[in-house]
Amino acid sequence: MKFSKKTLAGTLIFLGAAIFLLGVIVAEGLYPRYSVTQAISDLGVGPTAPIFNASIAIFGLLLMAGVLLLSRDGMDKTFSGLLALTGTGALCVGLFPETAGTSHLIAAVTVFLFGGITAMYSVKIFSAPWGWISFALGAVSLAALILLAGNIYLGLGFGGMERMAAYPLVLWALGTGGFLMATVQEREDKRKRP
Repeated sequence: MKFSKKTLAGTLIFLGAAIFLLGVIVAEGLYPRYSVTQAISDLGVGPTAPIFNASIAIFGLLLMAGVLLLSRDGMDKTFSGLLALTGTGALCVGLFPETAGTSHLIAAVTVFLFGGITAMYSVKIFSAPWGWISFALGAVSLAALILLAGNIYLGLGFGGMERMAAYPLVLWALGTGGFLMATVQEREDKRKRP
């Protein structure tokens, strides 16, 4: 069975997000006395560093591979560029753990900022309802990033607010991967009908 570039891109984006999400869950479970009020990146410098750093680096690499396939399929250049920046940031978070200081901070902000913008920009790319859901997820992520930058945690602690910036992006990547796979399959099914 031959898959289109868009289907393969969707598969890679979905797998990257799933690997990262599962990596975080496993790392949180294995890290002694870890609390979700702590920074997500704390998981990348303790005993669970190999799990966390590998999972987010893989996420970044698979996002960038997805971008390459989407670009070859004629995807909107702005969308592709924003998603490539998000993937690069995720890869760099894995390569430069929290102890790397400024390099890590720049990488993390790159993921949150460009990930949120990419999700919001998706309203121009994807049909409803996924386009609108994408916009909302991006808006939640960017709002949480602004609150995080202002040290406003709304009772969630630093880690809780950071997750409000990160998890909408992971959900968006999972949904976008599924959307890209389903959209292509839907077209294939319509072509086969008599």
